[in-house]
Amino acid sequence: MAIESAYRGAASSGQVLKRTLLGVGATALLAIVAVAVAALTLSGVTLAGDSSALARVSVQPLGGTIERIQAFGPGGRSVPIAMHHGRLTPLKRLAPGEQVSVDVEVRRPGWLGWALGSQRTEHLTLRAPAAHVTEHWMTVAAGSPVRVSFDQAVSTVAYGGLGSLTRHALGRARSSISLGVRPATGALEIAAAPRSWETIGAPTQVSWFPPSSSPVMVSLPAAGTRIAPATAIYLTFSEPVSEVLGSRRPRVTPSTPGRWREANSHTLVFTPSGFGAPLASTLRVELPRGVAVTAGAGGGLRTTSQIEWTVPPGSTLRLQQLLAQAGYLPVDWHAAGADVARTPSKEVQAAVEPPAGSFAWRYPNTPQQLRALWIPGQANVITRGAVMKFENTNNLTADGVAGPTVWHMLLAYAIAGKGLHEGYSYVYVHREVPEGVTLWHAGRTVLTAPANTGISGAETALGTFPVFEHIPEGTMSGTNPDGSHYKDPGIKWISYFNGGDALHNFNRASFGTPQSLGCVELPLAASAEIFPYTPIGTLVTVEA
Repeated sequence: MAIESAYRGAASSGQVLKRTLLGVGATALLAIVAVAVAALTLSGVTLAGDSSALARVSVQPLGGTIERIQAFGPGGRSVPIAMHHGRLTPLKRLAPGEQVSVDVEVRRPGWLGWALGSQRTEHLTLRAPAAHVTEHWMTVAAGSPVRVSFDQAVSTVAYGGLGSLTRHALGRARSSISLGVRPATGALEIAAAPRSWETIGAPTQVSWFPPSSSPVMVSLPAAGTRIAPATAIYLTFSEPVSEVLGSRRPRVTPSTPGRWREANSHTLVFTPSGFGAPLASTLRVELPRGVAVTAGAGGGLRTTSQIEWTVPPGSTLRLQQLLAQAGYLPVDWHAAGADVARTPSKEVQAAVEPPAGSFAWRYPNTPQQLRALWIPGQANVITRGAVMKFENTNNLTADGVAGPTVWHMLLAYAIAGKGLHEGYSYVYVHREVPEGVTLWHAGRTVLTAPANTGISGAETALGTFPVFEHIPEGTMSGTNPDGSHYKDPGIKWISYFNGGDALHNFNRASFGTPQSLGCVELPLAASAEIFPYTPIGTLVTVEA
């Protein structure tokens, strides 16, 4: 009995120990499972979009440490990123709608890394937010402010005329912007940036009209303003174009290369091509039917089928730049920045908005008399003579006036890189006895010779004049101081520069004193040598 009892006691103790060991093992297993579950549930990393930043990254308590954040724009361009409280903000402005890829690399804790890997990378591709105008054509009662609404809140807006937007930072993001009280009809371009770290987006046009029973039209640029030759013209109607004009299109005068297109259901756009509207012209658009437009400062409406703009003349400064580039002036011109692109639109734009740059004399020993005549940016006789020479070279009437044809040809020269490949000539005459003439060409004095100027009562006028007629031989006639008339045939090497005054040969016994009736008389050999250097446009200065 005693032995059996002892055996039973030992067996019972073994069972207890076994149960104890099983319990401890189960507890340990549960602990391991709990730790694993906690590691899995508390080691997450989240990368998502954000309402104010570009994106937001969140690392759970057991997730580890962020080691690297990278962002890339289109074409793999690196985008620097700053992180503050988990928000990722670009350090370089993004364009609205621009696609960005963000990679966040996290290093897990060492004790967790052996099971789940030492690193985790989250990737997110998103676009920078873009705001769009919800209503492009608005009816606005007189005296009410014009309000522009967007499909989401914006932090910055810019608005104004074509190509001249003014930026306005808003105190807080909002989806509706007041432009204040405006004229009864109007149009402008507006652009916006939803986030402070974005650039302003692409502009879009908005137009407003007063309540009216008939179609109302607004133009951009505003009718009656000055426009550049290549400026696009927008005509926006309060009703769809198809209802106002049908399939007919307006007519542009004077004739201007370009085409009409419908930018949207309410807007027609005329885009000039080539050199656009003629310089110094009044550009008119004639509509197929009358529409209502604003009638002056009062804000009322009137019906019309014609609107117009003023195209300014070409700038004198740009005229000089082009003449210098083409070799018709004694100066060269150098742009301060990049040269004007050799395209019609860029050249014609530069004609009214000349680029910055500087002029320099082509020759180091240019006569002081000629230097004194040069005034950049202002009309002067040097410029007039150069225009005359350009006109004569291109078989135009040499009147020295840079009209539309001259401008058109000068712009064509600039685009083609054409120029005059010869030196600049200048003649100056001294009326002080002994009288004489000096021919200067391309930096050197070619000839000095005695000359005769006008007698008392028929003096050769002082001043500088461009040659306007150039003939190898002709008949000269006029009136003597006593009222009698003269007619001298067979006069050689004639260059008229001021009325009837000319450089020419005349047979005299002597030269160097006043003997003519206003002309500058020269010996035959001297006049023959000077003649090839004095084509139309050459300047002649007569000094005391």
